[in-house]
Formats: sequence, structure tokens, C-alpha cells
Amino acid sequence: MSTSDSSPHANPEAGAESTAPASTPALGRQITGQVSTVDQSDRKVPINLRQSGRTPVEMLISTRVRKSPYWHLSHEAGCWRATVYNRMYHPRGYVRPEEGGAMVEYDALVNHVTMWNVAVERQIQVKGPDAEAFVNYVITRDATKIKPMRGKYVILCNEDGGILNDPVLLRIAEDEFWFSLSDSDLELWMRGVNLGKGYDVSIAEIDVAPVQIQGPKSEALMADLFGEEVREIPYYGLMAGKVDGCDVIISQTGFTGEKGYEIYLYDATINAERLWNTVLEVGEKHNLMVIAPAHHRRIAAGILSWGQDIDAESLPFQTNLAYQVPRKKEADYIGKARLEEVRAQIEAGKPPFALKMVGITFGGLPVTDYASDFWLISREETGDPVGYVTSPWYSPELQINIALAYVPLDMTEIGTGLHVWLPDEYAVGHPGNTVSGEVVEVPFRPSVNPNAREVAKYKGRDWAD
Repeated sequence: MSTSDSSPHANPEAGAESTAPASTPALGRQITGQVSTVDQSDRKVPINLRQSGRTPVEMLISTRVRKSPYWHLSHEAGCWRATVYNRMYHPRGYVRPEEGGAMVEYDALVNHVTMWNVAVERQIQVKGPDAEAFVNYVITRDATKIKPMRGKYVILCNEDGGILNDPVLLRIAEDEFWFSLSDSDLELWMRGVNLGKGYDVSIAEIDVAPVQIQGPKSEALMADLFGEEVREIPYYGLMAGKVDGCDVIISQTGFTGEKGYEIYLYDATINAERLWNTVLEVGEKHNLMVIAPAHHRRIAAGILSWGQDIDAESLPFQTNLAYQVPRKKEADYIGKARLEEVRAQIEAGKPPFALKMVGITFGGLPVTDYASDFWLISREETGDPVGYVTSPWYSPELQINIALAYVPLDMTEIGTGLHVWLPDEYAVGHPGNTVSGEVVEVPFRPSVNPNAREVAKYKGRDWAD
């Protein structure tokens, strides 16, 4: 195989057979090495755009990666595949492909109620007299406006404005916050920040592990578990409760756009079975199903996945997270100077990046499983790649494939046509494995609770408190 200075693909009309291994779903055109025609000049470490396919290997289960307190329970529930998230095994499939796969899990989510093992959302506690001031310094939004027993979706940026993590932030008390992490090690970052700043706080991972209860019947199940009071929890509101005598925090949050909650279990290493089995028992009459995190539904809602859609080299203005950069926060925070500089550059017509995230729809066979590569995007059917897909899936409601993707700035207008390069499994009957697509609005489908970006847009603002 040649290296990145080679042509990114062979002539699609040449009809040459792919030399890829049998385990790799070959494209109708050959991709040789890293693709160099996608402008990633603003990144120190480019996204790997090689199209190597599923490269099937067996995951090694060892003590190097942690098993969550719910891991064995997930296996008992049918978990057959997993990934690693925050150095912990993360279930990613319960229904096998021959039985309908992830779309069976989707059906349970949108029609009934589901439980997810999301213990990988590690909880980093910041506690002490300076907790509010410290948190306000490390997040872009205004921590002083988060009341006790409320939460917010937030981002933390580095000094260059890159997104380090996009957690749900819970304020448990005046002097206590929990960062419910996405997939990056925020504890070490925050400890390092405080070595220099000296806020009077403790920063540590705590033995709290959440499960998500998601779907239209989630409220009824939660009321059976915790009483009618749970129906009064507002979006991003919190409530303390007990399950089988075990202390928990409940939030009305989730990774779907459907109605949903999270249950954060204290002393999870000891109490995991008591929570899990109680939820299963109470959920039986509601058709509860244990499933993997619903990436098909979160894509439709425009919810991002750190490491897949964004990372530490992504600026909020390149993604759907520009609203996370406030215009009226007076307090300093990490990345503020750079983010305000970038906003000024954008408003002057000189954005410091070449690609921007959009939503797209595209043809081909229904995408019913996770993509194993960042599929390529070209302007023309036979053109060179200029962008890439991060999160694709099929939407049963819209009856079309949808995706989040990065494209050049001149291709971001709604209605812009493009072409997506698909692996064989989704491109049957399409010459060159290239299908047409179009830039569309995000979210693709409305959520039960509009997010802060949608609320800000409704108010005519490009930022949220």
C-alpha cells in the first residue's frame, strides 16, 4: 500500500479488483493510504481517513481495562460486543445481527422503555468552599447560574479552544458538583489546573455509577420506582431517592432525544445488583429492555459523541456547540481568550478552520450498525474526497440514511449536494460505491425536550447561559 502522497483513489472506471484483505469491505474505488485531499491543515493530529473496514478481531478481556459494577449484569442480559470508554468496558450490542441487531433495540427505545449500562460515564466530584468558582473557571458556560439539584450540558476547553470533554454537570449542593464524563480523562486535567490555581476544592472520581432509563414509558417506570414526585422533575432537574434501600440521584437527562432519566447509584461497587435487578423487576410490566446506548437516536437528535464527532482539536464553532460559548459571561475561563478571538475571526469572514460539521441525508442501503471508518465525502461523483462522515445511521421515521459530517465551508449551506463513499455492505448497485446526499438541518428529528441550542435559536441568540 502506498502512503499519503499517493492518489487518494484509483480511477473508478478502471474496474480494477480491490487488493484489500477479505475481512475489509472494499470500496468500488481503491483508497491507498491516508487521504490527503481533505483539508486538515488546522489539526496537529489529522483524523485517520483510511478505509480499512471492520478488521474483525476479538476484544481481550483483562484486568488492564476496568469492568464496571454492572458489567457482569450486562453480560447476563445478552451483551455480545463492547468497546472501551474511559478505560472501562462499554456494552455496545445486546440483540445479535441475525435477530435484528441494533434496530430491534431502537424499536424498544422509541416505543417502550430501555435501560442502559452507562457506568463508563465516570463521576468526577468537585467539592469544597471554592467549588463554584473552580467549576466556573473550567467550563465555558456560567456555573453561577446552576442552582443546587440542577444540571447543565457543558463543555470544557483547553487554552486553544479545543473541546476536552462535553459532560453533564450536576450541582448536588452549594459546594459540590459532579462531572458526568464523556470519553476523556477530565480528572487529571482538572487536578493539573488546580495545582496552578489553588482553589480550595477536592477533585476525585467517586464510586457512583449511572444507568439510563430511556423511552416513552420511562416516566411511568420511574414513578413506580420512586413515586409520583419523579414526574415533577424538570429537564436537567435532580432528585434524591432510594432503590431497595440504596441512595441514588435521579436526573431527567439522557443521550437520545426521547423522554428519559439517569439514576446515579452511590456505592455502586457494592450496590450494583440491587439497583439493576430492582429496575428489571419493576420494568417488566412496561416492556423494559436492556440495550446499548442508542447512537441511532442521538444522531437524529443532533447529540454529539466525543471522540467520534468532536475531540480536543475541535472548536465549538466548527460543530453544533457554538452556543456553548457565551457572549455575556464576565468571569474568566480556560480558552476564553482564544474562543472570543475565533468568534471575531468568523464574524470578520476569516474562520481559522477549513471544515465544519453539518447534517446530511444520503442514499444507499439502510445503515443499521456502527460505521467502522470515517466515510469519505466528495463534491462530485468521481471527485476527490473533501470531507468525511463521523456518525451515520438509518432513520426509520425519515426513511433515509442520516449523518453528522465535516465538509468544506463552502458546502455547509442547506440543500448543498454531495456524494458519500460507502463500503460494499451499504452500496449494492451503486457504481463506484458512491451515493448522492444533501446537507440538511440538524436536528433531523425533534426531541421531547428541546436542548439549549434549540432554545437559544428560538430566542434569536447564538449562545446560552
